[in-house]
Amino acid sequence: MLLGLGLCHLLIMPLDLSETQRVRLTWGLTGVTALGWATSPHFRCANLLMVPKFLGKEGRLYVVSFVFAAIYNGPGANLWHNLMETKRSMDCVLELQVNHTRLLWQASRAPLRQVMEELVRSAETLNTEMQNVSQSFMELNEQVASEEGYDLRKRPGTGTLRAPSTQELYENKTRLRCDTVIEKGLERCTSHFQLMYTKCKLQVTMPIIDHLICLPMQFGFLCHSVKLMRPWCKESIPVDGNFGNTYDQVNNSVYSLGQEFRANIAYQEEHHEMLVGSEIMEQLQEEVTSQLREQGARLGLAVSFFRLLLSFTFLFVFFSSFQYTYQYCHKVGFDNCYITTYFRQIDARRGEQNKQTLLPLLRGETSSFIFPCNPAPQRPELQYMVMELLRCIPILLFLLFVCGLDHFIYSVLSIIQHHSFVEYSYQSSHHLSVNVMGTSLMAELLRGTIGALNTSYESELETSNLACLPQPTGMTRQQYLNTCLPLGVLALLCLAQVYPFRLRRAIAAFYFPKREKTRVVFLYNKLLRQRKNFLHLQRGRVARQARRPPGLGTLLLQWCRQRWPWMRRFLRQKCTLCGRPETPQHQPCPNPDCSALYCESCWRGEGGTCLACSPADPQLFQESSEDEEEQGYAG
Repeated sequence: MLLGLGLCHLLIMPLDLSETQRVRLTWGLTGVTALGWATSPHFRCANLLMVPKFLGKEGRLYVVSFVFAAIYNGPGANLWHNLMETKRSMDCVLELQVNHTRLLWQASRAPLRQVMEELVRSAETLNTEMQNVSQSFMELNEQVASEEGYDLRKRPGTGTLRAPSTQELYENKTRLRCDTVIEKGLERCTSHFQLMYTKCKLQVTMPIIDHLICLPMQFGFLCHSVKLMRPWCKESIPVDGNFGNTYDQVNNSVYSLGQEFRANIAYQEEHHEMLVGSEIMEQLQEEVTSQLREQGARLGLAVSFFRLLLSFTFLFVFFSSFQYTYQYCHKVGFDNCYITTYFRQIDARRGEQNKQTLLPLLRGETSSFIFPCNPAPQRPELQYMVMELLRCIPILLFLLFVCGLDHFIYSVLSIIQHHSFVEYSYQSSHHLSVNVMGTSLMAELLRGTIGALNTSYESELETSNLACLPQPTGMTRQQYLNTCLPLGVLALLCLAQVYPFRLRRAIAAFYFPKREKTRVVFLYNKLLRQRKNFLHLQRGRVARQARRPPGLGTLLLQWCRQRWPWMRRFLRQKCTLCGRPETPQHQPCPNPDCSALYCESCWRGEGGTCLACSPADPQLFQESSEDEEEQGYAG
C-alpha cells in the first residue's frame, strides 16, 4: 500500500485531473498494488522492476516531457514574447507615421481654417455693424426730419411746383430755428428783468431809494439788441452747402444696406483619408493580431495535450516491467548474457572434474557477454548506450535551433533598439497682414471683413520613436541552465542506464532463483557448443594459413623482432587462435622455425601442440570453409 501511495504521488498527482478522479485512481492503484504484492511474486517482481525501468528507456520518455516543457517555457516563450514585441513595434511605427501625417496636414491647413473661422465671425460682426449704422442713422434722420425748434406756422410753404430739396428744407428749418431762438431769448431776457425788478421792490421798501436801487432792473429795452443776430441767421447760417446732397446719398445707402445687405459666409470642410489604404492597414493589423493569438492558443493547446500524453508514460513503465518479468520466466534466452556467480561456480566445478572450462573467455567471446561486477560499461552495453545517445541528437538539435533562433531575433531587435532612435522636429510659421487705412465707415467695414485675413500661426512639433522601439528580452544564464538541465538529465540517464539494466536481472533472479539457475546452465551449455565450433573453425584457419607462404609484411615483422629485440614491446603479436594481444603469459611455439604464438588458455586447450607446425589433419581442410566458419561463429 505504501508503494501504491508513492506511485500515486509521483504519477497521478501531477496530472491535470479533478480531485475526485485523483482520489479514485489513488485508491484503485493502492488496492491493486496491495493485492498484487500479497498474492503474486510476478507482481512483486514487476513492481520492483519499475525502479530500473524508470531509469531506462521508458523513464527517459517521461523525462522527454520535461525537456519539451523546458524548451517551451524557456526559449520558446521568450521567442514568442519577442515576436509579439516585434508586432507591437511595427504597429506603433505605423500609427506614429499616421499621426505625423495627420499633424502635418493639420498644421498645413490650420491657417486657412483660422481665416475661414475669422471670416465667419466677421460676417456676424458685419451684420451687427450694419444694424448699428442703421440705428445710428435713424437718429440722424429723425433729427433732420424733426420740426421742433420753430413755429410751424412760419415753416416754408409749398406754393411752387418744384419740391424743395433737402438742402433748401434744412436751410429754411435752420433759419426758422435761429429766429425762434432769438425770439425766445428776447422773451426770457425781458421776463427776467421784470422778475428781478419785482424781487428788488420787495426787498427795498424805502421810498425813492427803492426807485434808485431798482432802476437798473428796468433796462429791459437792452434785450432788444438780440434782434441784431437776425441778419446773421439769414446770411451766415451754419449749414454746409453739400449737406443735403450728402444726406440724400447716405440715406439711400443706409436704406439699401438695411434692405438688401446680408452677410453670410459659410465654408464646407470635407474629410479625406490622409493615407491611402489606412483602413486596409488597420484591418491587416487586426488580422495579424488575431492570427498570432489563434496560433499561440493552438500551440499552447498542442503543448498541453502533448504533455498530458507524456504524463501517461508511466503506463509504459508498468507494461515494460510486466513484459520483462513474463519473458524472463518464459524465454530462456531473453537477456541471458551475464557471467554471474553461479556461472563461475559451474566453471570451477568442471575444472575440478578436469573437464573443459570456459573461463577466462576468449577475446571473441568477451564482446557478447557482460560481467555484472565490472563497473566499466562493456561492449553490448556500450552499443545500446550509443544508440540511445544518438536518439537524443534530434532533441539537442531542436533545442539548439530554438535557442539560436531566439538569440538571433533578440540580437536583431537589440540592434534596432540601440541604433534606430529617431527624433522628429517640425516647425511652421504663417503670417498674413492686411492694413486698411482711414477712419470712415467703409474703412471700418473693410477692417471688420478683410481684416479677418490678418492671421498669425506658429506650430512646433517634437516627437520621437522611443515608444515604438522594440523592448526585447534575452534569456539569462539561469534560464539557459534550466532549459538545458532536463536534456542533461536525459543524456545522463543514457550514460547511467548500464547499472539499472544490470539490476533488472538481479531482481528477477531474486524472485525466481530456480529459473535463474536454468538460464545460467542453458547459457553455459550454449557457450560450450560455441567454443567447440569456434576452436574447430580456428584450427582450420590456422592450418590453411600454415600451408600458405608468409607475406612480405609478416617476414618484415619477424626480421625486425629478431634483429632488434627491444622492439617487441611495440611490435606485439597476437594469439594465433583467439587474436588476444601478446602478454608475458603467452606461449610461443617450441619450434624455432615457427612464429606462432598462443595465449595461455588456447595453449592449454590444444594440449601443448602447435597447430601451425604439427602434422595437419585432413578433415580440417575438407569440412571447413569461410562461409561455414562465419555461420558456426554466429550460431
